[in-house]
Amino acid sequence: MHGPTLVNWLLAFLTAAAGAYCLTRLRHSPCTAGGTTSPATHRLLAREADAAEALMGLGMAAMAVTGAVVPGTVWAWLFGVPAAGFLLAAVRGPARRGHRLHHAVGGLAMTYTALAMTATPGHHHHTASTGAPLLTGALLLYFGAYSLWASSRLLHTPGGSVAVGTAGLPHACRLIMGIGMFAMLLTM
Repeated sequence: MHGPTLVNWLLAFLTAAAGAYCLTRLRHSPCTAGGTTSPATHRLLAREADAAEALMGLGMAAMAVTGAVVPGTVWAWLFGVPAAGFLLAAVRGPARRGHRLHHAVGGLAMTYTALAMTATPGHHHHTASTGAPLLTGALLLYFGAYSLWASSRLLHTPGGSVAVGTAGLPHACRLIMGIGMFAMLLTM
């Protein structure tokens, strides 16, 4: 990432904490099934989401700290392969299609930022931007809107009460990752 050092470290800390929390969620199965899916399918989809969010959080932290030190092809494989898997899963099955598409967009956005960042290793935040401006703008709009949506889910639970304690942590992690991706794209 090409922003100020303090912002990079704060972003790295927040996204690493969110990624680590998602890793701990992998160990615990959800206690109730949602929607029309069976409990086994619900657990599998929840684990899939937790693994994707852990990868994104820890990957954003690593990318914010290491910047262009790691070759873009490494990042492309790390995020591109899961993104392609989520795209295929979303096309093949209706279960959690929107959630899978979101993870695919996130993985592709991470790949895009890594490749753009490593394409110009001497790039600083006060020089010309890297990447395709239209694609960067579209991704900024997407992650800005996603962050607003995630913040609204954090503030209110389906019952209308404010989320307190650990009940809101998954929503807070999604908000952190949405804001983190927005910040990474903004500094391009």
